[in-house]
Amino acid sequence: MRAVFVDANATLGAVAQRLHRAEDMPLQVNVQPDITSEQLPALLGDAEIAIVDHTHLPTDIAKACKGLKHVVFLGTGARSYMNPEELATLGIEVHIIKGYGDTAVAECAFALMWAAAKGFARMDRGMRAGQWLRTDGVQLTGKTVGLIGYGGIAAEMARLCRGAGMTVQAWNRSPKTAEGVTFTDLDTVLATSDVLSVHLLLNDETRGFLGADKLAKVKDGAILINTARGAVVDEAAMIAALASGKLAHAGLDVFDIEPMPAGHPLTQVENVTLSAHSAFRTPEASDNLFEAALQHCRRIEGK
Repeated sequence: MRAVFVDANATLGAVAQRLHRAEDMPLQVNVQPDITSEQLPALLGDAEIAIVDHTHLPTDIAKACKGLKHVVFLGTGARSYMNPEELATLGIEVHIIKGYGDTAVAECAFALMWAAAKGFARMDRGMRAGQWLRTDGVQLTGKTVGLIGYGGIAAEMARLCRGAGMTVQAWNRSPKTAEGVTFTDLDTVLATSDVLSVHLLLNDETRGFLGADKLAKVKDGAILINTARGAVVDEAAMIAALASGKLAHAGLDVFDIEPMPAGHPLTQVENVTLSAHSAFRTPEASDNLFEAALQHCRRIEGK
């Protein structure tokens, strides 16, 4: 068997080469992060495994990849880049990787929360333009953070927020318990949280989950943080809530369209802090991520 990492950037490419063992199946690392979907069949050739970081794999393109039997997606959001059910009808199994960057992503959510509360991004932009733009910040100690969805990342976010003296409440689609976290219904979380942090996987049920109807229930002046998937939040409804002051600020690491195109409406909104889907990008998380990808390959080879 043979695997191809189709769209490595320089950092992940180096990690892949370092962690790949001599006894592992052959691995081709294609350091070409801007590869197009149409180039994948020629690149993969007869390879049985494609390791994919961020490149879309439409079903019609997958049909042209004659040897392809497995896709190892580097993360949990494979549905943003391919249709696993359609690929399954072609005999292609999609594997995802969970938990590799829980701490890294939670730290990003935590940092975005503080940046939003203190207005750092806006002051930074103003000072670079020669303005002494002082803003009134929010004191987060004693405030309530509401976690929408409660998996590994949310659990780490809860740990960080509790350490900062915040009250933590959460809503999850299935019942859960955790020390120091009050689980309650979604309407209560929306209406009583000073900060809302989104931690839902993207699927058919969660696409557009936080839309205009739910945003209308949010506590006036709340801060919204999203490090999950952009499509979980209705961007147009969020922008409207930011414009009206319903939301005081949003800290966002994920977007409907990535990379964000020039002139995107969010780039014109003052009360947002934007980061380029980089929450998971730490050396520790990268090592965890690719080691898990290699473990998938080893398991597949051993079947």
